[in-house]
Amino acid sequence: MKVASWLAVVFFVGTLFPYAYAAVDSSLKQLRTFVNVLEYVKENYVEPTDSDTLITGAIRGVVDELDDFSQYLEPKDYKALQNDTRGDFGGLGIRLAKVDGFVTVMSPMPNTPAFKAGVMPQDRILFVDDKDVTGMELDAAVELMRGPVGSKVKITISRKDEKSGEYKKLPDFHFKRQKIVPEVVHYRMLEGKIGYIYLVDFSGHSTEEMQKALKDLTKQGMKSLVLDLRFNPGGLLNGAADIAKMFMGDNQMIVYTKGRKEEFYQEFKTSAKAPYPDLPMVVLINQGSASASEIVSGALQDNDRAVIVGQRSFGKASVQQVLPLDGGAGLRLTIAKYYTPKGRLIHRDYRDKSKENEGGIFPDVEVKMDPKEEVNIFMQYNNIVYTPGKEMPKMEFKEKDPVLDKAVEILKNGVEKVLAQKAEKEKQLQTQKAATQEESVK
Repeated sequence: MKVASWLAVVFFVGTLFPYAYAAVDSSLKQLRTFVNVLEYVKENYVEPTDSDTLITGAIRGVVDELDDFSQYLEPKDYKALQNDTRGDFGGLGIRLAKVDGFVTVMSPMPNTPAFKAGVMPQDRILFVDDKDVTGMELDAAVELMRGPVGSKVKITISRKDEKSGEYKKLPDFHFKRQKIVPEVVHYRMLEGKIGYIYLVDFSGHSTEEMQKALKDLTKQGMKSLVLDLRFNPGGLLNGAADIAKMFMGDNQMIVYTKGRKEEFYQEFKTSAKAPYPDLPMVVLINQGSASASEIVSGALQDNDRAVIVGQRSFGKASVQQVLPLDGGAGLRLTIAKYYTPKGRLIHRDYRDKSKENEGGIFPDVEVKMDPKEEVNIFMQYNNIVYTPGKEMPKMEFKEKDPVLDKAVEILKNGVEKVLAQKAEKEKQLQTQKAATQEESVK
């Protein structure tokens, strides 16, 4: 039994780590300890154990030791990941909430199947394909409504009677699921011809929607721009690069990746002439800005293309590669990290407290704000209600936003002043660094 388990472990190590055999002499003692522990547990633990479960746990322990983003994927998880990345799922286009125990429509989204069919705000969804969703968790009910694009689904709805105030069941709605494209760009004109764009994330159509917003704001006479990336969790790298290219000069570095292997080094630069290379800009970030939003803000900051205002960003910018393993399992492994044009590491290691000041994008102008109050600002976008047959409502912004106020102040006074102050500060730091190095040589 011991020999069989030993061979299984060595095979496991050799399969996952091609260079393990070269180092087998130095690690033989640790491997023997592992085998001894495994055997002792199997033979003496108070309850019967399963070898596969124990080895899977050991594999997971190896990967979990690395970082928060590397992951051993069991067959079911690996299959689910493949479905998420390859599948084309559709829905009905409804914003939902749980109200009084019922799955309730907060608003249908414009130009979606639900909107076209006349689903109304405050409608209650009772059944999905004859399955009762009353009392069901909201996520579970939403999952029932999702499915392959083009597939059909039956929804049973009750609607409040205006006279009696009672909810009455309506004839069943029959939908064909469509690919739902949520709103990822919200924009408006502020005082002083300052354009404002709130980018929700970097999904597949973010670039196109950004282009539309910029063209419309330009037609309205935009003289400067606030790009709001607060609470933007990121998304597609190509989307980040394409949006950065709209504002940067030719052949400028956007971001680069670097890992242990030379093959993982990759540069992303601008190419064609930017449509808005000289538009004065301020970019807003906070602790919820991550990944692609950090790539954009870091690129614009390092190339002196925009002033960054707000709070330090989250610091999530690493490259994961997914590898298939025997038995249908998979391995998601961090192979590289992203760096800004000036070589600043974007990724933040939350496990290592000694690296507290490393990672994330630090704003040029810090404006601290209570997270709950900042969340309320963006909840205003979710509170808008679309009603079929009525005019599109206008957004009303009532929450105070000192971060945006600071951005407007900077643009009114001229971004050049802040950029000049930043350049002078960097020059002083370089001088101090050179002096320290010279002193250490002496």
